[in-house]
Amino acid sequence: MDYTKEVENMCKVHCGGQHGCAPIPEEGKWVYSKEIKDISGLTHGVGWCAPQQGACKLTLNIKQGIIEEALIETIGCSGMTHSAAMASEAIVGKTALEALNTDLVCDAINTAMRELFLQIAYGRSQSSFSENGLNVGAGLEDLGKGIRSQIGTVYSTKAKGPRYLELAEGYINKIALDENDEIIGYEYVNMGKFMEAVKSGMDANEALAKNKSRYGRYDEAVKVIDPRHE
Repeated sequence: MDYTKEVENMCKVHCGGQHGCAPIPEEGKWVYSKEIKDISGLTHGVGWCAPQQGACKLTLNIKQGIIEEALIETIGCSGMTHSAAMASEAIVGKTALEALNTDLVCDAINTAMRELFLQIAYGRSQSSFSENGLNVGAGLEDLGKGIRSQIGTVYSTKAKGPRYLELAEGYINKIALDENDEIIGYEYVNMGKFMEAVKSGMDANEALAKNKSRYGRYDEAVKVIDPRHE
């Protein structure tokens, strides 16, 4: 180690305040985190790219410093979906520090990784007070039984008003309006269940009919419109 002449000429003064680092909560324990292997927990975070044209929600399940599970959800940029596919291979099995310094192609995913690293390093994980943390596979439960991201897509203009296109329940097929042309409900298709039915051999029209549901006062509608074409 090289020192400047000014430091070499200083007299030595003992550092008395050697109390170590503060413990952080991890999976139901208080841990003195000194090395990357001391980090465990499941955490979520959101990242965005520099032009802010897309975003990424990242979920990581880290055990003893190693990323054992990753859920990557992206929106707003077509190229980002391919970056997500690459990142799903690039970060699993790495330490949290390695993943932080891995080229994840998309800046939104890189930013999400940075935000998650900050959370996990400071003990702000979702499983801080869960004994033994969450099992590997817990991240997938965020998607529900349909194994699809929960997405809300709504379009609106001053001239023609709002159009619900997709909500957490699924693909919006019809919008119900009252006598004032205000939305009072909608018909939606659970796309996850629909695709599972089709894959199992069910006729597509039958699968579509079985996986349609309605929300709100749909049956009281004065008018029903297709949000994409009317």
